Amino acid sequence: SVDCSFSRGVCDWKQDADDDFDWNPADRDKGDGYYMAVPAFVGHKNDMGRLKLLLTDLKPKSSYCLIFSYRLAGEKVGKLRVFLANKKTAPVWEENKGKDEKWRTGKIEIFQGAETTNSVTFESERGKGKTGEIGVDNVILISGLCPED
Repeated sequence: SVDCSFSRGVCDWKQDADDDFDWNPADRDKGDGYYMAVPAFVGHKNDMGRLKLLLTDLKPKSSYCLIFSYRLAGEKVGKLRVFLANKKTAPVWEENKGKDEKWRTGKIEIFQGAETTNSVTFESERGKGKTGEIGVDNVILISGLCPED
């Protein structure tokens, strides 16, 4: 498995230059490193911030599982979507409200066919809320299908 966490991961993360705002590092509660977050007050409603994970060396005709922690904290905080580079139009994963402030786990299967996926984009869309944040942490890529819970 490949550790793509932000504080000590080996992966290549890039901020999208054509979006409305950047994702920013935020300290973890326990103080061991940081995660990436978009505070609710950044930008205007429906503004987008995109953080791209560049994937190199994925073998064609293989399956991978992208596992990540996420949190949508706050009233009407917005949406978190995940896009794969070769499926530009529709998100492969989307969440628009958190039941509480807890971190949850998201999983996405990546099948490498003839076209290989060379990036995964985490997109935050600003909601109407003024408090809270959208956060992403502990991004890990493992080969094979996603494990059952």
